[in-house]
Amino acid sequence: MASRRTFLQQTGLLASSLAFSPLSIASAQKKDRLGVALVGLGYYSTDLIAPALQLTKHCYLAGIVTGTPAKAETWVKKYNIPEKNVYNYDNFDKIANNPDIDVVYVILPPSMHRDYVIRAAKAGKHVWVEKPMAITEKECQDMIDACKQNKRLLAVGYRLQHEPNTQEYIKFLRDGKIGKIKMVSCSAGYFDGRTNHWKQKKEMGGGVMYDMGVYVLQGARLATGEEPISVTAQQYTTRPEIYRNGLDETTMAQLVFPSGARAAVQTSFGINMNFLHVTGEKGFLKMEPYSAYNGQKGEATGGVRIQHPYEVPRQQAMQMDDDSLAIMNNKPLIAPGEEGMRDIRIVEAIYRAAQSGQSVKLT
Repeated sequence: MASRRTFLQQTGLLASSLAFSPLSIASAQKKDRLGVALVGLGYYSTDLIAPALQLTKHCYLAGIVTGTPAKAETWVKKYNIPEKNVYNYDNFDKIANNPDIDVVYVILPPSMHRDYVIRAAKAGKHVWVEKPMAITEKECQDMIDACKQNKRLLAVGYRLQHEPNTQEYIKFLRDGKIGKIKMVSCSAGYFDGRTNHWKQKKEMGGGVMYDMGVYVLQGARLATGEEPISVTAQQYTTRPEIYRNGLDETTMAQLVFPSGARAAVQTSFGINMNFLHVTGEKGFLKMEPYSAYNGQKGEATGGVRIQHPYEVPRQQAMQMDDDSLAIMNNKPLIAPGEEGMRDIRIVEAIYRAAQSGQSVKLT
């Protein structure tokens, strides 16, 4: 797999939308590895991020922030975390005084992202935030501004942009192998049987468009290399007792891009689906599965096969190592906060389009 710099140069990956001038980072003692503190110890932290941090070369699990003492005790024993690196949500700001912690990774319900990203930046820590970045574009901008003001880097946990299958299909498309992109179809969904998770609570940032929907938007944006100029959308539910009052179970949207390319994206908490299909003037590219934790594979015009195998949670390890190297070497991030904000801007437009039944312009 190409290095970050080579990859960005070769692909021109969202050249306009991923443009990012590294901040002037305050000088600090050079470290071989960065200490990471996880904020929120739910499923993603427990089953994926913490195990991935056992595989990383450039960062390690240094601390935790949790409101559940029993979880803290379990994690301290399992990962040999010093007691002084354990925080709760009330004393979190004291993390500013802890030199062991270089990065705070916010893995909380989206409604809490803004506050904890800003608090982490004010504490002088670099920040990684899980997707969706936030609930509104304004919240995203607040987070970006806080990190810039405190000369800290902000990365969004977009694992796919760090993994080799995604990087290969983007390069393939950027190299013009199927000509001008005409149509993109991307789907990502699964059946979620839960009824009381934050994903089923609108006020906490629930709804499928914020969750799986971010992946299909990235599929369209990464395939075309453009930002949409207008969207239309439709939503429906088969479980109105759960998905009500604007909380979406299934959303379909149609995106128009400046080049004339179109995209049809679908995302659902009620349907299992996962693919990306790109049609160009001279051929096609298909990835299926497209956004899984592993097992991605693709085919394209000319007998091209794309398949780089690896085990879970290698994606998350690659993501965190890439972001750590960017911090340590003062280099561009693959997915900075601005990239996360672009997706949320589109999500908000899709919700407006679905509610109004009209096309919504993105200017």
